[in-house]
Amino acid sequence: MRRQRRALAAGLALTAAALAASGAVGGERGDPGGGPRAVAAGTAAERASPPAPLVSAPVRIADAAAVRLLRPGDRVDVVAPGADGAGGRVLAEGARVDRVPSPSGEASGSDGALVVLSVPRATATRLAGAGMAAGLAVILC
Repeated sequence: MRRQRRALAAGLALTAAALAASGAVGGERGDPGGGPRAVAAGTAAERASPPAPLVSAPVRIADAAAVRLLRPGDRVDVVAPGADGAGGRVLAEGARVDRVPSPSGEASGSDGALVVLSVPRATATRLAGAGMAAGLAVILC
């Protein structure tokens, strides 16, 4: 079971890195695939509405070694496995790392490691729901 989780986490991280490098996820941040017009519209919408208040969301990441690379203030994307087991879906983009609790309270590390992220409430809900069912991975931004 541990090997399967680690293999899944490694596969997700590799897939996410390949997608990010190829630009297949939709181009630049803020561009949902609609090109320059979509970026301009999104920017205007962001200026018109106040930013969403942030909450602290504890998230269990499948790869404990990846969590040890994180420091407070880092920005990460959180990725969950795809529905068919191949590929992945981004649950949070550019989430700020608030805390990386020490591993002393953790089990042997086989269940991943905990990290506390600062995200909007809606994103925290998505992370909590996905974290219950699947191993999550992070990508440093």
